[in-house]
Amino acid sequence: MNTEFLNVFDTLPYFTIEAVKQLIGDENMAAGTIPTALYRWMKEGHIYQLKRGVYMTHRFYELHRSDADFAPAVSAILIPQSYVSLDYILQRYGILTEITYPVTAITLKHTRVIENKMGTFTYRNIKQALYSGFIIMQYMGIPFSQATVAKALFDYLYLRPSLSYDLVEDLRLNLDDRSQDEQEEFAEIVAASKSRKMDRVLNHLRKTVWQH
Repeated sequence: MNTEFLNVFDTLPYFTIEAVKQLIGDENMAAGTIPTALYRWMKEGHIYQLKRGVYMTHRFYELHRSDADFAPAVSAILIPQSYVSLDYILQRYGILTEITYPVTAITLKHTRVIENKMGTFTYRNIKQALYSGFIIMQYMGIPFSQATVAKALFDYLYLRPSLSYDLVEDLRLNLDDRSQDEQEEFAEIVAASKSRKMDRVLNHLRKTVWQH
């Protein structure tokens, strides 16, 4: 199979082995030739495997990898039942500023780390009652979910195993200029969580950086 066959997928964020089979429309050929061709194209760098049976062309990757929503969309392709949150969102909005973080997301499934050509994607598990506080967005037809700043901050602090007394200073959180609406949203999330730990965190923030 010639690599020109891949041109049809260059404008798509991903394609599946089933899509290739349907495009060819030859069941006998699909049985053995397609997996072999896909493997060869991966070895030659024409396509990248996102996960089993799901691929992206090199051309699409090169054209769009710098797009702001490229990585969150890939995260949703890898695990659809997830929303981007934690370090990734906090860095995007200037709350964490020191280093570049991998894509971090929340899921109801098991905690896991997925690495591929697109980068490192870390998924943290949270209980059903706290699986909220995100908005659904879209990138080139791919729906993905992204936490609000307040929910990303909640997830980041809630999932840390321990917190220091001066958590803002020790974690180097830039929270001084968060809006009143964001502060109130954070407080509402904390109240709904019924977490004593997060009650203490909220009180600390109000005493140190969110004074009125």
